[in-house]
Formats: sequence, C-alpha cells, structure tokens
Amino acid sequence: MAIKKTAKKTLKKVTKKSTPKAKPDLAKAQKTSTPTSDYSAKHIQVLEGLEPVRKRPAMYIGSTDAIGLHESLREIIDNSVDEALAGFAKNVWITLNSDNTASVVDDGRGIPVDIMPQYKKSALEIVMTKLHAGGKFGGSAYKISGGLHGVGASVTNALSEWMRIEVKRNNKVYSQEYARGAVKTPLKEAKLDSKTDFNPNSLTGTKATFLPDKQIFSTVIFDFDTIKKAIRDRAYLVSKLYFHLYDKREGQQKEVNYYFEGGITSLVEKLNENKGPLHEAIFIQKQESDVEVETSLQYNNGYAENVQSYVNVINTVNGGTHLTGFRMALTRAINDYGKKIGSFKDEGDYITGDDTKEGLSAVVFIKMPQDRIQFEGQTKGKLGNAEIQPIVQTVVKDALTTYFEENPGEGRKILEKVYLAAKARLAAKAAKEAILRKGALEGSSLPGKLADCQEKDPAVSELYLVEGDSAAGTAKGGRDRKFQAILPIGGKILNTERARLDKIIEHEELKNVIIALGMGIGETIKFEKLRYHRVIIMTDADVDGEHIETLLLTFFYRHLPQIIQEGYLYIAQPPLYKLNRGKDIRYAYSDEEKEKILLEMKSGNLIINVQRYKGLGEMNKDQLWDTTMNPANRILKQVTIGDVEETDAVFTMLMGDEVPPRKQFIQSNATTASLDI
Repeated sequence: MAIKKTAKKTLKKVTKKSTPKAKPDLAKAQKTSTPTSDYSAKHIQVLEGLEPVRKRPAMYIGSTDAIGLHESLREIIDNSVDEALAGFAKNVWITLNSDNTASVVDDGRGIPVDIMPQYKKSALEIVMTKLHAGGKFGGSAYKISGGLHGVGASVTNALSEWMRIEVKRNNKVYSQEYARGAVKTPLKEAKLDSKTDFNPNSLTGTKATFLPDKQIFSTVIFDFDTIKKAIRDRAYLVSKLYFHLYDKREGQQKEVNYYFEGGITSLVEKLNENKGPLHEAIFIQKQESDVEVETSLQYNNGYAENVQSYVNVINTVNGGTHLTGFRMALTRAINDYGKKIGSFKDEGDYITGDDTKEGLSAVVFIKMPQDRIQFEGQTKGKLGNAEIQPIVQTVVKDALTTYFEENPGEGRKILEKVYLAAKARLAAKAAKEAILRKGALEGSSLPGKLADCQEKDPAVSELYLVEGDSAAGTAKGGRDRKFQAILPIGGKILNTERARLDKIIEHEELKNVIIALGMGIGETIKFEKLRYHRVIIMTDADVDGEHIETLLLTFFYRHLPQIIQEGYLYIAQPPLYKLNRGKDIRYAYSDEEKEKILLEMKSGNLIINVQRYKGLGEMNKDQLWDTTMNPANRILKQVTIGDVEETDAVFTMLMGDEVPPRKQFIQSNATTASLDI
C-alpha cells in the first residue's frame, strides 16, 4: 500500500455526471433584452485604481481557488527573483506565518520610495496601487523579468485583506499598509535599528506581508508543497540564488532551503537521477543581442523523454518557438555527425525528431526583454516569438557540432542511443501496420474482448479497464451499455517503464487498450480521435489489483500522458465492505467508514454481518452497478500530475531498472504500509 500511495499521491476524488445542455429560449431572451434606446452613457462603468482586479480577479491570477491563491504569492516571489535576475539580490526568504499571512523578503535594492512628481505620491504607493506601474515597463530597471502579467504587486495587494510593505534604503526603513488595494496609512519613515531591521545581513531590501482576502478566494490556506515546488523551479533557473522557505504555522513547523550552483544543469542531472545517464550533461549558453539562450541536455538508458522549457522564470508547459528551435538543432546536429563519421551507410538512413526523444532529459531556458515576449494564450503556456526559433536553432546546432568534434566518445554514445530508437520506431510501425491488417481481415479494428458502448460522442463515453474476465463479465452485466464500455485486462501487464514502443505494441493486453482508445501511440498519436473522455481503471482491492493499477498508471503516464493532462483518466473506488443487519444493507469504502456504520447499526438484538470484498467478482452485477459504476453513487479518483519532476522520479524509482533506490524506499516506508494479508 505504501507503493500505491506514493505512486498516486497526486490523485483526488471527484465525481462527474453528464447532463444535457438546455436550448436557449430565443423568444424569451428577445423580450427581456434591454432596448437599444435605453443603452446610454449612464450604463458605462469605469473602474478606477485596482477595482478591475477585485471585480474580475480571474483575469489577473487565473482563478480564485487554491491555484489563484498561490499565484498571488508567486507574483510577490517573482518580484524578488527579478531583482536576482537583474543582479542585485542573492537571497529570498518566504515565511508562512501563524496568522495565515505570508511574508516575502529579499536583499535586493528595495522598491523606490521617492516622490513621483506627476502623481505627487511615492513610487512605492504607485507601484502598489496602480496597474501597469513598475520598473519593468520602461526597460531600464529590469531587462528581463518573470511574473504572470508584470503587475504582480498591485494585483496581490488588491486581492489581500491587508498588506504591509517595508523597504530598507538609505539606512532607513520605509513602510506603508493597504487594505484591499487602498492606502491605509501614509508612508512611514524610521531610522534603521535592530527593532526595524527585517534583514540584518543586508543594507537594502524589501519585505511584503499580506493576508489573502476571504471575500475573493475560496481558500486562504497556503500549501507548503506547492510553494516548495515553485521556489525549487526558480532556484534551478537562477543559479546561485538562495531560497529559504519557512512554515511557522501551528503544528506545521518546516523549513527547506534551495541553492543550485549549476543552474539548469543541476535540474537535468536531477531529472536523470537513477536513470543511468550515458554522458556528462551538456551545457550551452550564449547571448545573441538581447536574448540569452541556455540549454542543458543529457541522455539516459531509459526510453521516456523529459524536456522542460522556460522563458525568464515562466514555465512554458506547451513549449513554443524556443523548444522547436532546440529540437530542430538537436536532430540536425546528430544527423550531421552520423554522416560525418560514416554511421549512415545507406542513402535513406537518417534520424527523425522523434528518434532523438528517447531517453532525453533537457531544459531549454530563454531570457529576453519582458516587453518583447509574445505568448500564445492567456495562460502563457506557449512562446510565440517567431524570431526566437532561428536564434535557438543556430546557438544549439553550433554548440553541439563543436561538442561532438571535441568529445567523439560521447557523441558516439548519443548516436547509438538515437539509432536504436530509430530501429525501434521502424519495428513499432511495422507491428502497428500488422495489427491494422489483422483487424481489417477480421472485419473490425476493435478488440474482440471489448464490449463497446452505443454512444459515439467521446464526451459522454466511458471505458472501464477491468481486472480479469470474471469481474469484466459482472461489469458487462451491470453497466449502462448506452455510454459504458468494458475491456478486460488479463493479469499483470508489461512494465512499460522498461519497454520500447515496439514491445508495447506487441503486448496483447496493451495492444487491445491502444486500439480501443483509438488515438494511436508514439509518433502516430491523434488525440482528437480518442473514443472515450473517461477512462476508468477498475481493479480488485488487493495487492495484485494495486500492482495492475500501478502498471496501467505507468503506461498512461509514459506513453499517453495527454489523457492524464486533459483529466480523462480515473480510478474506480469499489467498496471494501458490505454490512447488513436484516434488510438494512450498507457499503463502506474505508475502515473508518466501516466503524462509523457499525456504530450507527448497533441497536436491537440482530447480529451485524460484515463482508470484506477481496475482489470485484464477489459482487453481483446489481451491487457493482450501485456501488461502483452508477454515476449517481460512485466515487472516482481523477488522476492528475501535480509535481512533474517528483512524479517522474517516483515512476523511475518504483518501476525502473535500478534496485537500490526502490529497496531504500521500501525500507524507509515499511512502517507506514497498510497491508491487507
């Protein structure tokens, strides 16, 4: 159970129920709409100051749930990171205080406090109370910066019940307080002494303390692990910057510190931990005009790819032109080197971009002026600057060409790795074509074991991957065949952490899953052809069932990750116990729930019968439907990826070839394991 809990630490319980959309009543809408003659200047509303932020907070921080809450803190942290990027800060301290406030301190220059003549107010007050005010817009104070919108401090201020800023400059401490974005106190000035100094180790700096507004956020409780991941990512990107995180809340005393001398090379080495790296990490860095390109890459013995990309400190999760330039350069450099040393004997021999992905860990990091960045989409997940692609391509191609010439032994290792990947790609293609030909001869491309649903709309269709033919038979009898499909999984499937694509396609059980899903695999994936938007793993509640569940999770995470990223993968939660006393029948999904039900049922002289379900086959079709498959009653765990780096490390450790890390994990967590023997 300890292994199961770790592998699925990012899971959360959700239930989903599809409901038809009502058609709009156009006639009613026309009757109730405002006549044009009534629409005049009096209907125009102008929001002053920070009012737009409080009216539409999601426009500025993405949402008002836990994600938006942590975004408000990241905006303040990134202001301190920007000081480090500009070369002025060496430390950032983040503290979660006992009163649910958060404090961020840096040893940068400190926000200016002198008066701005055009406003007759201090620069600090303008920065904190006006949108689009700060040193990042003119291009002189900050050449590069992070932050989601470049308006972070004022947005966080607007969404805080109260906020206090303290600035250390000129041997003095200046402070000002705000309430929901409005100035609460005038700028105060105090002589610097031990009572006012919030950081004795520096002559300058800024401290921001704020309490998130309960009127805005659905939760105001910060999550330590979420913040830890955010600062760890930034510590990798900004080498030689110290991060210090403290949790001083009651019962949660924690502390972590991050500092990486090697920057993104340290991150690549971390990504390849326990994966058998083939060579020392390659680091490339070059300034081209006002754009700085940094990249680090290293191949390992595995088959999965892990490439991350950033612009300033923003994680471009959907890639963009910088990542495209990197991939093109890597493919071209390896092909050119292979031709140069005579590895490609036939005219048609060459390496594709997909071949270079196998076993590759890399980070692509671009630093560029904030006002030149063009993102695709509001969430800034993809870089759109067309001019960045040729810059990255040229820098990386030239550097790799030089590296291969100076390190021929390392170059051959990389070439052998991608050449094996090319052979596997061709084998997988042949295997896939053979599968399709076989399906065509049988008159259907769908697996014979699949009991498909009648519904053709993927949005309302479900596929249950059920352990064993017996349980699958029960599920077929109890399902709603209109929208629920059943595919039995026979026994423990192939561990895809250790297998190439050609072996995966040849494996009967996984081949059936791939064909049933309909979206393909590898370089042939067409996500829009996915036939079900709810893929539900349903296994027995025992050690074997948990093992099969983990193998399936490994398969989806490594080879069909988009299904997880789109929120389409779930784990069914069948009951552990059936309790009945006479005609009173209830089900418990945990030991705690069983004890609670027992207390409720203990009355009268009848003995309560408790049945522990070991497998799905112990339930009849009606019981399985009522408890596990009926959308009105069931509980599903939705599989999500929280911390990408940690999730990757967990799968590598649990399912990879290296035994010592797995043995150490088991020994360290043995006391917390809950085994049902």
